[in-house]
Amino acid sequence: MKGTWRLKLRLWFAMLVMFGLVYFILMLAGSLLGFGGSISFYFVMGIVVLFIQYLAGPKIVEKSMGVHYLSEGEAPEIHKIVEELASEAGIPKPKVGMSNTMVPNAFAYGRSKRSGHVCVTRGILGLLDREELKAVLGHEISHIKHNDMAITTIVSAIPLVCYYLSFSLMFSGGSRDDNGAGILIGLGAMIAYFLSQLIVLFISRVREYYADAGSVELGCKPEKLASALYKLVYGAAKIPQDEIKDIEGSKAFFLTDVSKAGSQITELSQLDLNHDGVISAEELQRLKDNDIRVGRGGSLMELLSTHPDMLKRIKRLADNS
Repeated sequence: MKGTWRLKLRLWFAMLVMFGLVYFILMLAGSLLGFGGSISFYFVMGIVVLFIQYLAGPKIVEKSMGVHYLSEGEAPEIHKIVEELASEAGIPKPKVGMSNTMVPNAFAYGRSKRSGHVCVTRGILGLLDREELKAVLGHEISHIKHNDMAITTIVSAIPLVCYYLSFSLMFSGGSRDDNGAGILIGLGAMIAYFLSQLIVLFISRVREYYADAGSVELGCKPEKLASALYKLVYGAAKIPQDEIKDIEGSKAFFLTDVSKAGSQITELSQLDLNHDGVISAEELQRLKDNDIRVGRGGSLMELLSTHPDMLKRIKRLADNS
């Protein structure tokens, strides 16, 4: 898919900026305050927390989302699609599971390519046609292929280290004769914490674009993925807010940001020109030839989101199809 190399470049550049930021803060604190030992302690502490999260992550997702695994007899078509996509991606077939939530969506998790899990929610059943479901599962298989679970764990360590360092410096202030440098560097570390959190969100959004591109590279049709995204937004918008809140803590794993479904309907309605509830290849081609505008409020909301603006996301599918 066209533009994939740009997505890779953005990912690596964002990660480089993050590691450069924390390296600068650590070296500054260590050289000015002589906090080498203390800094090492907080750095190691952050890594240990992330390592535990990495090991326990799959079980946490399973419990929080109420996942149960599906046998081939229970879901032969889903197993067949996952097997085909995994073979095309060159990875072992992931375990196939289902979450009992009625919020229509899908997600992937695991520690590596060899321990991947692909899950659909009960709410997605019957909502998508086979090609749309394949495109959705292709997106999730691409997350596993790209090792996104490991990347997420690694980049999440940076804000954590900055937070621990900031907390340590602002409350200890360093040595008595540092003239307040410890507090100032602690404030700098807190700023680095917020900046790195924004970069983590940016990386998460790029990963979604990258997985969309990966779905197409696995042979899925871009208009089918666009149509699936469209249906998932409308489906989530019909779900009671109480049920949405129940999965709020796990929504970063989902294909779409279910919390924003209601506000995305108006923007997406302009894509379905014949109002038949799907986005066809012709409708996606028309979007390719047209510009889109996202309001300032939408752009600001996107900065604080794990998922790209949905209209921009479908526009990218159109531009690169």
